[in-house]
Amino acid sequence: MRLKLEPQLYPNKHENAANLRDNATSAYDTKEISEFDSTIKNAVVRDFVADDESSQLEEELRQLIDTQAQQDVALEKLVMSQDCELITLMTKVKGRIEVNQSVFTFVDLSPPTEDGSKYDFRFSTNKIREVHLRKYNLRRSALEIFLVDQTSYFLNFTTKTRNKVFTKIVGLPLPNILYGSGRSPAELLRASGLTQRWINREISNFEYLMYLNTIAGRSYNDLSQYPVFPWILADYTSDVLDLTDPKSFRDLSKPIGCINPKNEAEVRGKYDSFEDPSGAIPKFHYGTHYSNSAGVLHYLLRVEPFTSLHIELQSGRFDVADRQFHSIPQTWKLLMDNPNDVKELIPEFFYFPEFLKNMNKFDLGHLQITKEKVDDVILPAWATTPEEFIAIHRRALESEYVSQHLHHWIDLIFGYKQKGPKAAEALNVFYYCSYEGAVDLDKITNPVEREAVEGMINNFGQVPSQLLREPHPRRLTQDETALKLVRAELRRPDLTQFLDKVVQYYCELSTPKDPIVYLSPPRSPPRSFLQLSPDVLVSISKSTILGSNSWLSFDKDQGFLLEIDATTANLKNRKRIFGPFHSSQQPHSQLFAVSTDGKLLYAGGHIAFSALDDTSHSVHVYSINGCSLGSKYVSGRVTGLASASDYLVVADDAGDITMSRLHGLKPVFDIPLHVPIQTVVVTPGNTHILAPLRDGRLAVIAVQLPSGGSKKHSVLNV
Repeated sequence: MRLKLEPQLYPNKHENAANLRDNATSAYDTKEISEFDSTIKNAVVRDFVADDESSQLEEELRQLIDTQAQQDVALEKLVMSQDCELITLMTKVKGRIEVNQSVFTFVDLSPPTEDGSKYDFRFSTNKIREVHLRKYNLRRSALEIFLVDQTSYFLNFTTKTRNKVFTKIVGLPLPNILYGSGRSPAELLRASGLTQRWINREISNFEYLMYLNTIAGRSYNDLSQYPVFPWILADYTSDVLDLTDPKSFRDLSKPIGCINPKNEAEVRGKYDSFEDPSGAIPKFHYGTHYSNSAGVLHYLLRVEPFTSLHIELQSGRFDVADRQFHSIPQTWKLLMDNPNDVKELIPEFFYFPEFLKNMNKFDLGHLQITKEKVDDVILPAWATTPEEFIAIHRRALESEYVSQHLHHWIDLIFGYKQKGPKAAEALNVFYYCSYEGAVDLDKITNPVEREAVEGMINNFGQVPSQLLREPHPRRLTQDETALKLVRAELRRPDLTQFLDKVVQYYCELSTPKDPIVYLSPPRSPPRSFLQLSPDVLVSISKSTILGSNSWLSFDKDQGFLLEIDATTANLKNRKRIFGPFHSSQQPHSQLFAVSTDGKLLYAGGHIAFSALDDTSHSVHVYSINGCSLGSKYVSGRVTGLASASDYLVVADDAGDITMSRLHGLKPVFDIPLHVPIQTVVVTPGNTHILAPLRDGRLAVIAVQLPSGGSKKHSVLNV
């Protein structure tokens, strides 16, 4: 989860850093590793193999939970107190966490600063949404905690205490936790089902890359493990970018350092000719890394706190203007000309136009040859504003070419070409200290030497956790996806053949006096911790009590987990759908629908809030927590609701079918049938609307929901 930005009313212009740049040579210069410190060599692990955090850890954690954590949370007392480090973009803060059943506290134990600021924080454990095992400086010693409000904290421990802390935390009664498991990243990706969802085009390329980064341990809290995205385009000079032309795109099957054929021989020759006399340093193609602290700060120079971090990295001054990120076309050209510069992109290139603007008016200097002042980033010819660049760049990321080739880049960064013989064949081997397990910091006993090695690892960059050991599958084309949906419809299993296998379960959702009248189906595929929202079974009783019941489906051999919403039985905290129903209607299943993302509830059959009588009708929108978000007038009494893709379909007894966008209920089109409609359903695949009419006929309406709600439709009465 990215940092939350806020406007600076009185920004620090860093004039002193600009003056130091203009009057002295920068103390920092990015260059390849050519000399290897003897201290590091002593810590090299020869023939290292970094194992995944395996199922053995999962079982170990599970046993610890059973024997320790559950006993601790039985009483309101201090469950745990442990020294640690809070890792932020700006600094590493020594402190201590104190955890009891309801509150998580971090106490800043670092020396006081000049302004007296401290990094203390505390939050309710009820806010914990996810707890992830993380690496820090190539050691399995950290945790990252995500809260329901999108806040996250990155905490570093010793390798011996990290797992115990993790167990204590996930052993607490955490009502909002979606993920807290000791699975390895590779196991987590397999269990999430995300790869298949991406293949089937159920999630976007951007979403999938963000998920992969999160699972592989990339974090917005650690510059050396910042999320990494690919350069996807090769055309930054045309006035109009042609996204149908393969020549517009970068070759995603090759590392950025050898996309230019002229560089390939040099990269290969460097690897073949390298030999370390001590035998401690393995061969490598690149002495720099595609994602490191300096690279992130290079791109985000114009946005605080990255500006201050850049100045700190440059010993208190701005770097010289010619080395700044001042032009996207020029940056691409330099990458193609220099095989030693292998920077990939960061996610901000696809959603954050502000990083391309010098809104704080920093003095970034002048280019030496042209004397041009460095200000806003120079954009490609096909974009006139940062906002337009982001929009086109995001569209390019989701283009058919990238969709059909992105799996090759995933193989290089997260997959089977990340390390080993396949990486060597793909010209994708980096300096050894960027790989987990290559350096054993515990062998370095001298604190000064250890700090120096940690700094080197932190600044150089780290390879993500390996998620796949076999080639990543290709994404389906749009035509293949449509054909698969058709075939799935034709091959639906006949459940009557398995009646002898049926197992029945019962649980109490409501009372006999107030039965359930609506229950939303669980989404498919099952919920994972990485979905945008929890998978819920929304229940509504006859008296309009709203329940948000958690549903988690496991593998077929392990059944399911259903957690009933406890508020439905609590008179004080229960949620209810407000607003009177029409006098001629009682709540029933056809009057409710849940959005496809599981976040919004739609209820029909209401009287409009502003109506003085019951002749005005409306559809109301609620959050899953029962908060009213608005309403929409309809021409007649609502008889049916259905959600499909990004749309809501409403039928009424005046004979109208209205299709609106789910968010905002902006109408797309209205279909008058002139006969009262009994209800409405949408077929799987969102291709047709079916509406049984009061006169016994069935209206079949062909639409194109996934492509934006086409107005071209036909009505067939049968």
